[in-house]
Amino acid sequence: MSSTDFGIKNMTDKATYERLEKDVTAVKNDIAALTEQITDALNAFANNAGKQARRRYSEARANAESAYDDMSERGSAMMGAAQDAASSIEESLEDVITQRPLMTVGLALGLGFLIGAAWRR
Repeated sequence: MSSTDFGIKNMTDKATYERLEKDVTAVKNDIAALTEQITDALNAFANNAGKQARRRYSEARANAESAYDDMSERGSAMMGAAQDAASSIEESLEDVITQRPLMTVGLALGLGFLIGAAWRR
């Protein structure tokens, strides 16, 4: 091999080496840029997911509070209706007792007798 061949080979190897070095640097830069883009995308996704979770939690809490308020109102209405019915029954019983006291006493004695007889068995 002549010294000229060796010089061309070294120049080619050096040029190839520099080109490969530039390519490796470009790939490293591309990987760094891609890593940054992925990080930004993941952060954006996490922020959106957090916002959605907070919004869903607020909606669920509002729905639960609404259901609790509705049940409380219904319970109050039912309690009022039961109190009205008890008052009505009490007034009716008072009217019957004052209008027919002997029949009421006889009815009470008969019920007491039936309960006592059932209790013995």
